[in-house]
Amino acid sequence: MTEKVKESGHREQDVALSHTEEKDVRDNQSLNSVSLYAIVHREGLEELQRPMMSLWWSGVAAGIGISISILAEGILHHLFANSPNQFVIENLGYTVGFVLVIVGRLQLFTENTLSVILPLLSKPSLNMGFCIARLWSIVFAANMFGTFLAAFFSFSLQSVPPELVEGMTAISEHYAKLSPSDAFSYGITSGFIIAAIVWMKPSVKHSQILMIVIFTYLIAIGNFTHVIAGSTELFLLALQDKISILETVSLIGATLLGNIVGGTGLFALLAYGQVVREIEK
Repeated sequence: MTEKVKESGHREQDVALSHTEEKDVRDNQSLNSVSLYAIVHREGLEELQRPMMSLWWSGVAAGIGISISILAEGILHHLFANSPNQFVIENLGYTVGFVLVIVGRLQLFTENTLSVILPLLSKPSLNMGFCIARLWSIVFAANMFGTFLAAFFSFSLQSVPPELVEGMTAISEHYAKLSPSDAFSYGITSGFIIAAIVWMKPSVKHSQILMIVIFTYLIAIGNFTHVIAGSTELFLLALQDKISILETVSLIGATLLGNIVGGTGLFALLAYGQVVREIEK
């Protein structure tokens, strides 16, 4: 009986597959954790090698692009003003800017909290740390400049109809009511979720948009804080003198730290920890 089982198993291993069938098997095989690590690690190295001006303009575009989330929320807030499900519906708009930025491969600061950290964890060095600090500072400044431009054009230059600006302002006010400690705490969760999106992207090539929508909607519906998207809200309120510059800076700073802790301190370390023994072999 045992010999028959062995013979059967041997015959199954010897089943010849055509080139097309082998390709189908490879295409439908799930990536393991080491493969995911290698892909994200390589993307991080590529980002670290990009020229400064490329990072800057991509970061500015990402800042403007992510602001589409606030515009979309404002539009839905206005359209469904009398709906009992307004909160649930308007937060769908939050996902729009993230789809634009992530699928468009623009430089978003919170994505870089995972991808560029993996090379540092695998080969720690002062030079690598300097390269990461350079990239983070350029991308963050560019993102902030982009979101400020979006807020300025929307309100000060009236590039968005007044009724929609009112909707954008209304959905932004919840952020201004947070204390810096709350902004920090909620930012940890948001940073972890964004890092998870970056980690999962290679595994969901054909459903990336759906994955981005699901997880960024979770950020919106849970009132978690994202430093780049949230800065558009804060700049919009500051331009209308609804909050002070000090309040704006403190909330942005607290959210920034929370996003870094969630994306770098938690997800990046966990992602590296699960593969470190395997990549050392």
